[in-house]
Amino acid sequence: MVVGMLFVSIALTCVLWLTQSLRFVEMIVNKGLSIGSFLKLTMLLMPGFLVVIIPISLFAVVLFTYNKLIADRELVVLRAAGLSHMALARPAIILGLITTAIGYTLTCWLIPMTVRSFHEMQWTIRNDITNVLLQEGVFNKFGDGLTIYVRSRTSAGELQGLLVHDKRTPSRAVTLMAEKGALVYTETGPRVLMINGNRQEVTPGTGKLSLLYFDSYTVDFATATGAKPDRFRDARERTLTELLDIKAGEASPNEYRRFKVELHSRLTSPLYNLGFPLLAACILLTAGFDRRGQAAQVLSAIGLMVAAQAAALGISNISTGNLALVPLIYITAVIPIGFGLWVLARPPWPRRRAVAMATDPV
Repeated sequence: MVVGMLFVSIALTCVLWLTQSLRFVEMIVNKGLSIGSFLKLTMLLMPGFLVVIIPISLFAVVLFTYNKLIADRELVVLRAAGLSHMALARPAIILGLITTAIGYTLTCWLIPMTVRSFHEMQWTIRNDITNVLLQEGVFNKFGDGLTIYVRSRTSAGELQGLLVHDKRTPSRAVTLMAEKGALVYTETGPRVLMINGNRQEVTPGTGKLSLLYFDSYTVDFATATGAKPDRFRDARERTLTELLDIKAGEASPNEYRRFKVELHSRLTSPLYNLGFPLLAACILLTAGFDRRGQAAQVLSAIGLMVAAQAAALGISNISTGNLALVPLIYITAVIPIGFGLWVLARPPWPRRRAVAMATDPV
């Protein structure tokens, strides 16, 4: 089951990585994002998906393993040796407890750290103009109002055929053209140095074109994006201590409820690592042998798992609107565990004992 869970988890993670990586193609094209930064950015998302992937992977592997044992008649031998349902389910329970501990490590420590790093890196890429790359033949946009076009770039880094449109001051839009130039970095930030060009501006009120020829001119990026405020960290970036200590007046009512629901979700989501395999084990181990296969039992287990996952997502969303429903988050997480243990620990169903007695030869 360990080997199977690892393979299924890796396969699902690769599929999710591929789908999520398509979101950042725009950054590669428009922001000149390097392959290393692209890989780092996408890998920072993976721990957040593991919290969902691992319980589903473990459920699928437990379901497959016990179904295989039933089909090969191995469970019949194990039961004949005197093993109870609980003893047969012990491997799934142990693996569920181990993955639950891993889940708490992810939700309480690793995920907040990686989500914070992801958002900080994404924020820097989108807003830090010191990392810009002026691409050839593209209208490069920076912030609100500055557009730069470069026809070509030489091997020495010289820019050929520059066009700059600056409308950071809407009432005084300026267009500059130059034969050549360069991107230079100063203590106050990056600037575009333009050589042999002209500056065109329409005079407000008169509508007349003002034309100024220059030998050299610099365009400052410092105000291209304006003054960037401190980035607000959402609920998934906060540590458990921050989520516990936050007060109602420190955030908007909606954000405050999100923080509290995130706190309770982190404390309950790893429990599904134990609840899902227990659902699979209790359904198959108590089903008995059927020569026609265990398709009905397998579908029943899948239906219960999907219902539990849907209930968890639905209650989390509903609780964001009303914190009085937060206890339901814990109830939903505990029900699969309690149901699975109860089914495995209770005596055989009376109906089955009656059927077995009726079919015994006299």
